[in-house]
Amino acid sequence: MGEPLKFDYYYGIEAEQFSFYRVPRLLIKDERFKGLSSDAKLLYGLMLDRMSLSMKNGWLDDENRAYIIYTVDNMMEDLGCAKATCAKVIKELDSDNGIGLIEKKRRGLGKPDIIYVKNFAAVSDINPENTAANADKSTEVQNLNFKKFNNYTSGSSETEPQEVQNTDFKKFKNQTSISSETELAEVQKPDPNY
Repeated sequence: MGEPLKFDYYYGIEAEQFSFYRVPRLLIKDERFKGLSSDAKLLYGLMLDRMSLSMKNGWLDDENRAYIIYTVDNMMEDLGCAKATCAKVIKELDSDNGIGLIEKKRRGLGKPDIIYVKNFAAVSDINPENTAANADKSTEVQNLNFKKFNNYTSGSSETEPQEVQNTDFKKFKNQTSISSETELAEVQKPDPNY
C-alpha cells in the first residue's frame, strides 16, 4: 500500500466545510437490517440523498410516489466496485430478491430503471422481539400517534393551518448602531454534533 499520506488536523470550524451522505442509524442498529452488508446500507444512503434531487425535478409517478434514476454505472462508480458486486448489493435491497428497501421498475428501450426508494421507518409489522437490544431509545422507531394529514403538496390549493407553539421571546429595545446604549448579545455554545 505504500507510505501513509500526511494529513493535517481540523482546526476551529473547518470540520463543517464538507457535505456528507447520511446513512440512517436505524439501518445499523435495528435487528431487521443486521443481515444487510455495509455496501447495501451505504448504497441505500446514497439513494436517499438522490431523493432530494428527485423532489427538485418533480420526479413523481401517477400515484404521487417519488422515484430516482440511478444507473448501475453510477452506482459502481460511487461504491468503487465491479458490476457483479454492484448487482449483488442491489439484489440485497430489492423487493423481489432482498429485504425490500427499493423497488425497480423497468422502462425498456435502453433507458435506466426507475427506482422507488421505500421508507424503511414506516414498517407496519414491528414486533418487540425484532427490535435491537442495544439500540438507543433515540434510534428506535416508535408509534407516536402523529395526526394524519391529507396528501397535500406545495402545489395543493387546500392546506390546513399548521399548529405553532407559543414561545417566550425576549423583547428587546429598538436599538441601532448609533444608539448610545448597547447591550452585549447572548451567545450560546452551539452543539453541532448532536
